[in-house]
Amino acid sequence: MSDLGLRLTVDGPVARVVLDRPEVRNAQTPAMWAALSDFGASLSGDVRVVVVSGEGQSFSAGLDRNLMMGEPVDGQEPLLTLGKKPDPELQELISHFQAGFSWLRRPEIISIAAVQGHAVGAGFQLALACDLRVITPDAKFSMREPALGLVPDLGGTQPLVQLVGYSRALEICVTSRWVEADEALQLGLANIVVPGEELAGTVKDLSEAVLSPLVGAVRETKALLLGAADRSYDEQLTAEREAQTRRLKELIAQFG
Repeated sequence: MSDLGLRLTVDGPVARVVLDRPEVRNAQTPAMWAALSDFGASLSGDVRVVVVSGEGQSFSAGLDRNLMMGEPVDGQEPLLTLGKKPDPELQELISHFQAGFSWLRRPEIISIAAVQGHAVGAGFQLALACDLRVITPDAKFSMREPALGLVPDLGGTQPLVQLVGYSRALEICVTSRWVEADEALQLGLANIVVPGEELAGTVKDLSEAVLSPLVGAVRETKALLLGAADRSYDEQLTAEREAQTRRLKELIAQFG
């Protein structure tokens, strides 16, 4: 995938997604999103952790500027020309774009974003697609889409509201302002801020900690937490009972 600006690897239970276009601050393209979707669909059940990072000084500066400005990139269609398509065709296309991000929220994997430097627009949404975010002191987030007359459409709006609340999420989006590392930690956008030289080691330690519990327990717990906001308290209690029943049955089958 190096020609697309991605390095995608699997090492036992850990898969890695590296955005590898440092010369343009890891700007993204729809071809990259398609490749990410395919990579997610190809992962075996043995993969339990996915680490997403960016090569160089930035995590991702968002959609490639040339595509934003109406120039094709490697034969890919500029953004604004997409608006000429019929509504059903355009919405199906956006659905394919979203699939490059949404798989990171599947219950069977824990996804970790390692963020340094800029995480802008699509870069911010890619970090939000992950379950956990480890960032460096120079990390800064911005949802640039509204400033360009667009909306965030890669799945970032729901996790942003879940993390910081509606009012703060609205303010961050419609102002397109920068959220720097200290504020990101305070708001809950980041799990931890570490020096740049400790980023890789911290992500490795976190990955190992996530791998310690039995896979079924992690899967069921993530599913419970992901759905909690959409359930009533009684519905959540029911979901917990059902999940625990499945776990106990699986443990008996596994350990007798």
